[in-house]
Amino acid sequence: MDLIATVNKPQLKTKIADVRPGDTVRVHQTIREGAKTRIQVFEGVVIRRQRLAGVGASITVRKISSGIGVEKTWFLHSPNVVKVDVVRRSKVRRALLSYMRARRGKSARLAELEFDREAANASDSRTASQIADEAAEQEETNESSSEDVLNQPDTESLDKEVVAENKAAKADDEAVSDDEKAAPAAEAEAGNDKVENETKN
Repeated sequence: MDLIATVNKPQLKTKIADVRPGDTVRVHQTIREGAKTRIQVFEGVVIRRQRLAGVGASITVRKISSGIGVEKTWFLHSPNVVKVDVVRRSKVRRALLSYMRARRGKSARLAELEFDREAANASDSRTASQIADEAAEQEETNESSSEDVLNQPDTESLDKEVVAENKAAKADDEAVSDDEKAAPAAEAEAGNDKVENETKN
């Protein structure tokens, strides 16, 4: 028995909605048609709830469609069941509401009860294995981001090197002698004198 529980535990959803017999619910189910998928919503009254403790937890929902009674049963931990919304809670005294199959119209109405809708609909469709996979992916992303930070160059030391190089270049410019600065001016004057002599001749 322990072995079966160990095998089934990773397949259980973290938390399922608090569904009871007599509740009016909307079941959101994934429908696959070839390569396409869509969400189909089935709304009706829960007439049966079974084995909520294990992976075989299921509910049977009944509704009247075009005057014909339609019943569908879902496993609550199935990956095809996206979520179950409890719309209305009614007062009943049985676990199996088989008498609803013989009732129509006003006789099929159930006395409504007040309830905490948010608490009843609080659910998490992720399984334990999915949560573990998400945690592993998060750790990998954190490690990669920390490695990127470690591999980044030290901008502070680079800035200091740039400042030192700029200072050295400035010192070299200032070290140029006045004679070297005056040389281009002297050459320009000599050129002017030569031009004047040629014009006089």
